[in-house]
Amino acid sequence: MAGVMTLPAASARAESAAASACRFEAAGTGKVRAIIDGRSFALDDGREIRLAAIEVPFPAQSGESGTAAAAGASARAALALILADQTVELRQSIATPDRYGRMLAFVYVEREGTHLWSEPYYVILGADSTAELVAERGHFTVVEGKVSSVRESGGTIYVNFGRRWSQALTVTILKRHERTFAAAGMEPKKLENRRVRVRGWLEERNGPRIEAAHPEQIEIAERN
Repeated sequence: MAGVMTLPAASARAESAAASACRFEAAGTGKVRAIIDGRSFALDDGREIRLAAIEVPFPAQSGESGTAAAAGASARAALALILADQTVELRQSIATPDRYGRMLAFVYVEREGTHLWSEPYYVILGADSTAELVAERGHFTVVEGKVSSVRESGGTIYVNFGRRWSQALTVTILKRHERTFAAAGMEPKKLENRRVRVRGWLEERNGPRIEAAHPEQIEIAERN
């Protein structure tokens, strides 16, 4: 689940924190008191947190039933499985709360011996794995690969992971968001020939495509 990182040991926690320090500011810790919905929860100190870089089905309204209601309940249950009664570390790139007063943050959970990320649901897809990408259309997905080119046309920046956009992932960034990405150290035009990891809703538009509206959706995945 994007927005929540489960760290198996203190060394992994330190490595992850160091890697993201240039982009995300520490925002304290706290114990999770209650799960509100599939992307937000309350801490025992009263703060309400919304996970950054993730969208989930909305919670059901009173008396609502059906597929949408079930999806919202499943999202809440999934977040509860990860965070309920856990002590979490918070990091954020945007200090301003959302319109409901919730802190927008990435959440780190430290657990010993967890195998959560080995589950098929959390597998990172290859940016040129056409069949797997097609199968994930309409889902929130994590994709990784090497950027082959970055092009701009009609107010949109296209980050291409293959020569044929119909067979490999393309990430689109609106030109008006370019300054925000650059300020976060993720200038789109400097991603060419770099290995990156992208989170977002996977769509089919003449090929697999993810729209990136926030710099938190993209991270450098190169290993030293």
